[in-house]
Amino acid sequence: MSSALIFSLIFSAALLAGLVLKLWLATRQIRHVAQHRDAVPAAFTQTMPLAAHQKAADYTVTKERFGLLELAVGTALLLGWTLLGGLDVLNQALLDVMGGGMAQQLALLLAFALIGGLLDLPSALYQTFVIEEKFGFNKTTFKLWLADMAKGLGVGLVLGLPLASLVLWLMGVGGTLWWLYAWGALVGWQLLMMWLAPAYILPLFNKFTPLEDASLKDRVAALMARAGFTAKGFFVMDGSKRSAHSNAFFTGFGSNKRVVFFDTLLAKLSHEEMEAVLAHELGHFKHKHIIKRMVTSFVMTLLGFALLGWLSAQTWFYVGLGVQPGMLTPTLSAVASSLPPEGAAAFATAPNHALALLLFMLAIPVFTVFMTPISAQFSRRDEFQADAYAVAQTGTQHLGNALLKLYQDNASTLTPDPLFVKFYYSHPSAAERLAKMTSQVPA
Repeated sequence: MSSALIFSLIFSAALLAGLVLKLWLATRQIRHVAQHRDAVPAAFTQTMPLAAHQKAADYTVTKERFGLLELAVGTALLLGWTLLGGLDVLNQALLDVMGGGMAQQLALLLAFALIGGLLDLPSALYQTFVIEEKFGFNKTTFKLWLADMAKGLGVGLVLGLPLASLVLWLMGVGGTLWWLYAWGALVGWQLLMMWLAPAYILPLFNKFTPLEDASLKDRVAALMARAGFTAKGFFVMDGSKRSAHSNAFFTGFGSNKRVVFFDTLLAKLSHEEMEAVLAHELGHFKHKHIIKRMVTSFVMTLLGFALLGWLSAQTWFYVGLGVQPGMLTPTLSAVASSLPPEGAAAFATAPNHALALLLFMLAIPVFTVFMTPISAQFSRRDEFQADAYAVAQTGTQHLGNALLKLYQDNASTLTPDPLFVKFYYSHPSAAERLAKMTSQVPA
């Protein structure tokens, strides 16, 4: 049995196992939430109306059911791109038109992204204008939605093509350590994007205005001073233009950090509750969660690039995923000799760099899905620590009230399936968070 066939079987087995696991978890979540729809949990009977609880249950079930359809379609597309030869057909078609070289490789990446984007359009439209609309969250118009999509495409081209060109160039000239140089380039690019995003990228999509509420500004400024956190300013984002969902976040890097509040959040929370929400975010800063996550991300990316550096030189990696690479080996010489002269020449000389990148991006999630509960567990631990810091700064009552309002306004279910939570949730469930807060720190 050839190495390529063995890899095909391993990939297929991992894909099937992941699909079964996701289906099982999703059906558990749907069943558990539906079973608890008609009664508010005892811990929330005084704070959560039954109608709001039922809306959250219906919203969760609707999204999960649609997620099952997306899972089926996504699996079919993955098989189409890989084992069924879709990526190979696209690559060979571009080779026939353009020949090998950097332009063809960039065209392959761009064509793949555009085709994938077009295939995702029905799902994005349905989620925004059917599901979100049905539950009263969608505030965007079709015109604005199209404008956002066009801006996103433009930003992706302006920022993504230079990075892709650099990585492909490094793959061609960097020798056996190209993956190390490419990783360094990607890390530098990510840090640059973090610095640029608040002032130059995010304003392309949303309007950011300085926080005008002097009382709230003084309150959060004092909180940040106690935490030793400095920011370039406090801003309000017009999130209500697109959605009724609420949030607050830090953005930026280095001297360009900013605190951003959704306008929907300001309309729903009191000053004390806003301070508690911000204190939670500052808890991540105090515990160095953001830095730790960045370092972890960079290390995992380095390991990924190292793996890609090895895989990109293995013929079985390409053939096992349905692609004939542009490398002449004894095994592939017979294949090349059966092609017309023009096709054989392109087959033998075309670079594989773009193919390697795309195949790796398609294949790696099939295997890393089984690591999801590990990262989720660490994330939930961080959230507990941030909650504890916020409670120490502002008290249990204000953070608890803010969380309950956010759960209600965002239609987050209070009764998720416990196993689903352990596998997927980056934040603890509402019951876990409130129980932890009240048990550790007095109100």
